[in-house]
Amino acid sequence: MSTALIIVDIQNDYFPNGKMELSNPEKAAVNAAKVLEWFRQNYKDNIFHIQHIASDPGSGFFLPDTEGVEIHETVLPLEHETIINKHFPNSFLKTELESKLKEKGLTKVVVVGMMTHMCIDSTVRAAVDLGYETTLIEDACATRDLSYQDKVVPAEQVHYAFVGALNGMYANVISTDDFLQQN
Repeated sequence: MSTALIIVDIQNDYFPNGKMELSNPEKAAVNAAKVLEWFRQNYKDNIFHIQHIASDPGSGFFLPDTEGVEIHETVLPLEHETIINKHFPNSFLKTELESKLKEKGLTKVVVVGMMTHMCIDSTVRAAVDLGYETTLIEDACATRDLSYQDKVVPAEQVHYAFVGALNGMYANVISTDDFLQQN
C-alpha cells in the first residue's frame, strides 16, 4: 500500500493543564491511536509523527525542552517510527516530510491530529497541492473555540466548518470507524 499516516501535533500542550488546551483532545487522541495501531499492524514503515516546536518563545506553547512540546502518551512513537519536527502550521513547509514520502514511493496520506483549523487545515491543503490523495479522519482531530471581535465560535462549529470545507475537493473526510471498516 502506498499510504502514509501523518499524525500532526498530538502534543501535551493541547491537553488539560497544557498551555493551549483544546476542546476534547482526549477523544481525538484515542481515535488517532486506533488509526495508528491499524497502521502499525499493516504498514508500520509508513508512519510519520509531526512534532511542532516553537521557534518563537513568545508563542507561549510548544516551547523547546518543556513537557508541553512532547508527543502525548496516547500516540507515542515507537523507536523505528519517523518523527519530523516543524516550526510552521503546514507539516510540509521547510521539513523533510515530502522527501520522506517520495523516498518510500507513497502517494496517499491519512491525516489525524491537532488543531483542525490551523495545522490540520494547512497540512491537508498542502498535501493535496503536492499531489497526494488525502484522507482526513475528522474525529481523530481537535480544535478550540475561536473569537473575532465580540464573536465567539465554539470549537465544534470551528471543527465542522473546516472539515466541511476540506471534504470533497481537498480530502476524503471520514470517521475513525469508517476508516477502520473500509480498510
